[in-house]
Amino acid sequence: MKKTMGFPKRYFMVMGTFLLALLLYIDRICISVAKEPIAEALSLSDKQMGWVLAAFSLGYAFFQTPSGILADRFGPRKVLSVIVVLWSAFTALTGAAFNFISLFVVRFLFGAGEAGAFPGMSRAIYSWIPLKERGIVTGINFSGSRLGAAFAVPMVAWLITNYGWRVTFVALGIIGVVWAILWYLLFRDNPEELKGISTEEKDYILTTRQEKDMSAVLERIHFGTLMKSKNMWLAMGQYFASNFTFFFALTWLFPHIKNEYNMETVEAGFYTAIPLIFGAFGNWFSGWLIDKIYRDGKWDKSRIFPASLGFVLAAIGLIGSIYMNSAGGAIVFLSVAIFGADMTLPPSWAFCVDIGKKHAGAVSGTMNMAGNIGAFITALIFPYLLAWTGSTALFFILGAVLNILAVLMWYNMKPHKHFSEY
Repeated sequence: MKKTMGFPKRYFMVMGTFLLALLLYIDRICISVAKEPIAEALSLSDKQMGWVLAAFSLGYAFFQTPSGILADRFGPRKVLSVIVVLWSAFTALTGAAFNFISLFVVRFLFGAGEAGAFPGMSRAIYSWIPLKERGIVTGINFSGSRLGAAFAVPMVAWLITNYGWRVTFVALGIIGVVWAILWYLLFRDNPEELKGISTEEKDYILTTRQEKDMSAVLERIHFGTLMKSKNMWLAMGQYFASNFTFFFALTWLFPHIKNEYNMETVEAGFYTAIPLIFGAFGNWFSGWLIDKIYRDGKWDKSRIFPASLGFVLAAIGLIGSIYMNSAGGAIVFLSVAIFGADMTLPPSWAFCVDIGKKHAGAVSGTMNMAGNIGAFITALIFPYLLAWTGSTALFFILGAVLNILAVLMWYNMKPHKHFSEY
């Protein structure tokens, strides 16, 4: 690439999607931190809170493929702007919940609103990011989600302690609307449409992204078309396992650590943030590893090896945590587990862009739908297994088994083949 003046415009796009991922998970994890005051105010049991936490994943899963198709058809500029406003409204409305049913419905709709975020980002990456930069950019975006969650735990714990959970949800909703306005004003769906981009950078993007000509009419697809693809089914299966592990950190890790080791709210918040920070490191490392292997001319291996390594680490971390008798020891092994689970994200989403091309939004949304069925099950099965067995061991063993099965799935996936071919 020729030398250009100033900061490359495509990195401003990455900065915007990084901030979106940050906001996404601040809004998402807030309900976990607020579990106790909400349960007390609305007289909810642990099992009812499990359903509330699962409601998000259910709404999120159902609307993944439709929102991905919308991003492919209307572009990530409009679609992301609209959905961020919608989910921000439901974030604020969480603060108005008055009983179990109202809270369940609002969190379901909040999940439906958030559903288009990562499929929309994938579609933006397909248009803006050269193929050889795809791994690190995906890693940066997902690290934003982990840093957002890690930052949110102690911050939200402090806000709730000082201002109450209702005010906290309203404040977070306002921040989301501000992001949506800025995104609509500053972003464009394709580099050719952005004023101010240098000719050198525009030419570089157009000649190094996966598909050079974006002018062809987008062929419409539907869910049934995707379900004929072996690549699609394998991507869904391994992402189910990934989300089963990670969403424990977003839903039950905070109350688990707080109750298991008799901690104060803010102290538990800091402990819970540690695995999430390691998750960000996992994303960065995996993104770097993907691009390094890809530069050696090994496209398939650049996706398969980082994901498989991540799943093995996740299994080791989950099993190791069972044998720890202190909060510090448990957090060390759970940090390994989340580091590994998050290593699987950049190759998973890069894989979806690889096999989806112009349908990257629909493909990634379908994979994420399956992943969030895993998240839905995690949110429900943890309290039920705990009540049934009196221990968390069975939950962690189940998660480890799913991670090993995911490794086998990855070694049957073919990143270089379009979903219509395999």
